Amino acid sequence: MIGLIFGENDFPKEIIKKIKNKKKYLIIDLTNGKIFKKYKNSYPASIGQFGKIINILKKNNCKKVLFAGNVKKPNFSKLKLDFKGIYYIPRIIKSSKLGDAAILKEVIKILKKEKINTINSTILTPELSLKKGNYSNFKPDNNDKKDIMKAINVLKSLSPHSFSQGAVCRNNKILAIESKDGTKKMLQKIKRINTTSGVLVKYPKKKQDIRIDLPTIGINTLNQCKLAGLKGIVLKHKRNIVLNKQKCIQYANKNQMFLTII
Repeated sequence: MIGLIFGENDFPKEIIKKIKNKKKYLIIDLTNGKIFKKYKNSYPASIGQFGKIINILKKNNCKKVLFAGNVKKPNFSKLKLDFKGIYYIPRIIKSSKLGDAAILKEVIKILKKEKINTINSTILTPELSLKKGNYSNFKPDNNDKKDIMKAINVLKSLSPHSFSQGAVCRNNKILAIESKDGTKKMLQKIKRINTTSGVLVKYPKKKQDIRIDLPTIGINTLNQCKLAGLKGIVLKHKRNIVLNKQKCIQYANKNQMFLTII
């Protein structure tokens, strides 16, 4: 039995499609709208209910868990806490100051203390993590390559505790760096110009825990890039999640964009 700890976005749905009727699993549903309640083996919980979560996992002999989806910083003043939640919440509050991913890292530490190990988020869906190559008909030109390297170097220069996984570069100028509000909000701030130019680079953070929080894109990301007037998206080899891969490639080809893994 494997425990699937799910947050928001489409990644958890892809995992369920892959393992349904193939593996025994249960779901710890951390989403705000409890979107996995339709599954009979789904248990709603909050980030502060560690006692409940640990009891469910141990009762079902789950010695391994997998995290997928976004778990955002909760409103701690409104959080429902159980006994273990009260014990552990100071650690969660402290880690939350470093961003959403830091919260999950702290949860992983807590579970490990309870003898529950976390496995790589892509171990069940390796096809969602792309290898090196250009996946669209269109490739970055020399100017694009300069923008790509500029964005990568900027992301590498950030603090190890930075939550930024994305940057936009156009004409060798950084237009935006991803904040805690995410990629969508960053792209909405990009001023479109008459010509299509610029690139979105999504790159792992320093000291990235590859079990969680890998840079993720989907069809919506490509559409947001198009609306921002960008030419394409670049991700790091095997350190990415691409949802609806074929649709993303088709969209890139139709809109003369590139999807490149380096």
